[in-house]
Amino acid sequence: MPTYPLGKLPADHLARLLNRYAPADPRLLVGGQVGQDAAVIDMGDRYLVAKTDPITFAAAEIGWYAVNVNANDIACAGATPKWFLATILLPEAKTTPHMVDTIFGQIIAACETLNITLAGGHTEITHGLKRPIIAGQMLGEVAKDKLVLTGGAQPGDDLLLTKAIAIEGTAIIAYEKRAELAGQYSPQKLAGLANLLHTPGISVVPEAAAAVAVGGVHAMHDPTEGGLATGLQEVAAAAGVGLEIFADTLPRHPDCLALCRRFGLDPLGLIASGALLLATAPQATPRIEQAITALGIAVTRIGRVHPPDFGLKLVGQAQTTPLPTFPRDEITKLFE
Repeated sequence: MPTYPLGKLPADHLARLLNRYAPADPRLLVGGQVGQDAAVIDMGDRYLVAKTDPITFAAAEIGWYAVNVNANDIACAGATPKWFLATILLPEAKTTPHMVDTIFGQIIAACETLNITLAGGHTEITHGLKRPIIAGQMLGEVAKDKLVLTGGAQPGDDLLLTKAIAIEGTAIIAYEKRAELAGQYSPQKLAGLANLLHTPGISVVPEAAAAVAVGGVHAMHDPTEGGLATGLQEVAAAAGVGLEIFADTLPRHPDCLALCRRFGLDPLGLIASGALLLATAPQATPRIEQAITALGIAVTRIGRVHPPDFGLKLVGQAQTTPLPTFPRDEITKLFE
């Protein structure tokens, strides 16, 4: 019997599973959907936004990742991340007091940075693990008139991207393959690339909040596993639209391109936390760009939303091609 590769469950299979179950509680406004960042529950005067996401690829600073990745998805709903819970699974015969203290320290530091309360969770040493795994759960709140959904993109919208593609993937490669790269990069350079986790950072909470405050944001999404290409496909599927992506203007970190060539990876399919994808009303785009750049965060107009019959296209001066698809994240090739 064939088996699935590492990474996300195929979207069509996941959609079939989710479509079998109707939510029993009418207060659940947004439940499990392919591409939707978080659940939304009506709490009367406001919405509660809930998200869970694991960290499985990154060993370095796994606690920092867990908080930020989950906070990002809350922020993409226009909400403020408030409470974090973590299920921490630790490897048998490898877990030391120092490892545990380090992971908890990372979680607490990330929570303090984002003004999030660590509300609880579960910790255990688990048989069969090679490295720590954290499954994080984040809760946040949003005013009812500020909710933003992944599926809100509309034909005519601009597509914006903050920072650059595959910030997270670049940091993971630099850390996980530092021994192999030692002859090509100095220790200081590799440390700097691994530190992309912090500078410019994988959090999109500040720019998401700034964009929502301006108004005119129809959709936001945090491209993670499967890279920017998968994030774009998820936005298109959730909204039922087509996308024109400006291939020649996609912001790419130069070292990301070099590392991807070195290990045979495509940066469009490389895990990409740190870049916020927005669909914005054209009349609001200049003010949103101004609000984000005022934070010292780069933002690039990378495309346009079209009706669904347009399809998903990478449009460049030299050629137009379909947006590539990735059945698994490119980073998984490093762990085979």
